Amino acid sequence: MSKVLIIGPSWVGDMVMSQSLFKRLKEQEPELIIDVLAPGWCKPILERMPEVRHALEMPLGHGAFDIKTRYSIGRQLRTEHYDRAYIVPRSAKSALIPFFARIPKRIGWKGEMRYGLLNDIRPNRKAFQYMVERLVALAHPKKEMIDSSSLGGLSTLPVPKLTVDLNTQQQALNQFSLSLTKPVIGLCPGAEFGPSKQWPTKHYAEVAQYAVEKGYQVWLFGSKKDHATCEDIVQHVATQQQSELHNLAGATSLIQAVDLLGACKTVVSNDSGLMHVAAAVGCHVIGVYGSTSPDYTPPLTNKVNIVSTDIECRPCFQRQCPLGHLKCLTRLKSEVVKKLI
Repeated sequence: MSKVLIIGPSWVGDMVMSQSLFKRLKEQEPELIIDVLAPGWCKPILERMPEVRHALEMPLGHGAFDIKTRYSIGRQLRTEHYDRAYIVPRSAKSALIPFFARIPKRIGWKGEMRYGLLNDIRPNRKAFQYMVERLVALAHPKKEMIDSSSLGGLSTLPVPKLTVDLNTQQQALNQFSLSLTKPVIGLCPGAEFGPSKQWPTKHYAEVAQYAVEKGYQVWLFGSKKDHATCEDIVQHVATQQQSELHNLAGATSLIQAVDLLGACKTVVSNDSGLMHVAAAVGCHVIGVYGSTSPDYTPPLTNKVNIVSTDIECRPCFQRQCPLGHLKCLTRLKSEVVKKLI
């Protein structure tokens, strides 16, 4: 029975999309054992992926080199006798642990000085348009992976599907005094990447107002740093209707957010990790794109609408608007989203 170690990414959306790689590996070898080494916050997410046996916690923070600790982890992992490793990040340091673990076959894309650390190095990453294609391509022999056409198109790839635990969902509903007596619209107005991904709060508030008037309740999701943004959205809704809005940003754990997103009918989200979570739990996703593009990281679901402007300077993929106007977001009016709810 084969056993593989996967060095996972450090971002929520990337980890969700990585499940497509896990699924393809299991399609090829149903008895394959998959362990994933990733930051501790990933563990609850990975535990909702049935393809993964163990979520191994990476004790080092994002960006930390610390070769001594990496050597120690690699040496401990030698006892697992992994047959091969897939290294999703493209940094040199991410390839050290499989090398120190003496895993015979170490597969990944060409990146920072990884020759020797990887012995199955893929040089043609940019020949694959979508990030999910780049992930799934690693599961196939190098000689077969020429470009996107080698995989048969985006629609043929396995899509992420996170398990929703109804028991923990109910516990979260109780904890936050939520009910499902009215259908739920979820809003995810944050984005770790930066302001060039964040649709204005005014537009989100207009969508929230419209949703409440149509008989929905609105749940707002995000991290602690998104709490003020979500509260601003609440305050821009008519006072008499604010009771239908619930600001959960910074209050829920990540896994509670997974389960509560699973209770939403529709989720309106910036291009963020939570957008990919919403897609993976089966929501209808309305993805709002500013500086980035769905031609690289679309929500992997057939229940999706993508909204964006056709302004000539997008996508620029910059964290801050290089022209200082953010027109790719400000010109995208709420009416475009309202008609999709």
